[in-house]
Amino acid sequence: MTVAPTRSALLVDFDGTLAPIVDDPAAARPAPRAVAALIALAGALGRVAVVTGRPVAFIRRHLDDPRIAVVGQYGLERDDGAGTRTDPRVDAYADAVAAAATDAERRFPGLSVERKGRVAVTLHWRTAPTAAPARAALAAWAETHGLARFPGRMACELRPPLAVDKGTAVATLLAAAGCTAAAFAGDDHGDLAAFAALADWAGAAVGRVGLRVAVASQESPPALLAAADLVVAGPDALVDDLAGLAAALRA
Repeated sequence: MTVAPTRSALLVDFDGTLAPIVDDPAAARPAPRAVAALIALAGALGRVAVVTGRPVAFIRRHLDDPRIAVVGQYGLERDDGAGTRTDPRVDAYADAVAAAATDAERRFPGLSVERKGRVAVTLHWRTAPTAAPARAALAAWAETHGLARFPGRMACELRPPLAVDKGTAVATLLAAAGCTAAAFAGDDHGDLAAFAALADWAGAAVGRVGLRVAVASQESPPALLAAADLVVAGPDALVDDLAGLAAALRA
């Protein structure tokens, strides 16, 4: 079956997918050629979007083309090219998020605390792997502040306990895109929900095609690799494929 490019969507994660994982989250940058490839594809496909746990503002510093949608904070922020909109429900949890960040600095000395605006806080131990907190300690941290806990690659994030994740973000994007083919690429636990949403979308109508792409590393969750239709060897390999697709569509 042939699908017109304008009826196709490309949705991608950022960290570990478009950008190599680095010790300092603030220092993360897209892999070479990633931005150019996405911009080229945005001119050819029906929808291109980054679906990430990062704040929208961070992604826009590196990818400011308004044709590329950015869904940030696991779906709690969104920018379709006309400015960032934040889920208003997060307002009720802003004080709890701020308190959790301050508390993390006390509970987990020596670890990196990333404050993601008023929406979330992430604890990182990549630079101190032997100091990784016990699961019970992380659960107690979340419970103290009434926030939901989400695991990551040598990280744990707390955010409002709302029914929003990369799966709901992908479902919303695809419902609005009017596409018949879509791909999602990701590398971590949070991307499993996106894989599931893509599979549900593809199975909901005859003629739809969904491609789940796992961007592999030594830290890849086995469940993500098992659920993937395609596995690529890291961000550079994914960007090579995206650049190749962009070139083929220009030909």
